Amino acid sequence: MFEAVPSPFLVPDDDSFRIEDARTRPPKDAPSREECVARMEKRIGELSRLQSVLYAQDRWAVLVIFQAMDAAGKDGTIGAVMSGVNPTGCDVHSFKQPSAEELDHDFLWRTGIRLPERGRIGIFNRSYYEETLVVRVHPEYLEPQHLPHMPKLKRLWKERYESICDHEKHLARNGTMIVKFWLNVSKGEQRRRFLARIEDRERHWKFNAGDIAERRYWKRYQEAYEDVLRATSRRWAPWYAIPADDKPFMRLTVAEILVKSLKSLGSKYPGFDPKLNADLARMKSALEREKGSR
Repeated sequence: MFEAVPSPFLVPDDDSFRIEDARTRPPKDAPSREECVARMEKRIGELSRLQSVLYAQDRWAVLVIFQAMDAAGKDGTIGAVMSGVNPTGCDVHSFKQPSAEELDHDFLWRTGIRLPERGRIGIFNRSYYEETLVVRVHPEYLEPQHLPHMPKLKRLWKERYESICDHEKHLARNGTMIVKFWLNVSKGEQRRRFLARIEDRERHWKFNAGDIAERRYWKRYQEAYEDVLRATSRRWAPWYAIPADDKPFMRLTVAEILVKSLKSLGSKYPGFDPKLNADLARMKSALEREKGSR
């Protein structure tokens, strides 16, 4: 199975993670914004090449999950990091409020049918983790799920963590590389970005009054994220807590972790095939014998 690549932002799998220790700003020795942009261009090229090899080899699937508070920069990061990847080999799925059909299935169903095929990269902008984050902060959202047995909430979240870990381990055993990013934005930076959206008419479409209301539950969300990352960061499905107050640094860090992760798979273009080589030689001869072709 895939193993987590080292990073200062890797969430350990020993239950020692504390959200108060997680950075929202880059470390002091971080590259400058200009250097981040320059290095980002190289990583985009590397991701393009690695995705091409992944597609050609057709052995591994890659699932990348992004979770964050509103305005942390999920959309922009996905767009920037994956900008060089061939769209035929990459799918992005956003999971918002579940539909009636989705609510009539278990909480993993709607994401399960969107999992990437071998040779492809699948990106989840939010995911089944919403069921242990938003629903935990707003347990009233459980009512439409019509669960036949309702354990105490503390037990319910524990059971869902267990279901997620089992699900991800099953995927990993069967050839899916899972990499999960929590974009850790500070409350002050979120406020600044909300104000920027209000002041910029071209960004009004991104503004949602409900996002402001959710700021009242900041502490509850932080507690939920801490528990989720502690319970579900595993070496075969790691979480990375990425500082999100500085967008160039955040995007570069995500890109570099993805590059290292894809490289660790050791994927290569399919090897020499004598039969295919002979077939290509025959086809080349046939094309060269054609007359009057343009």
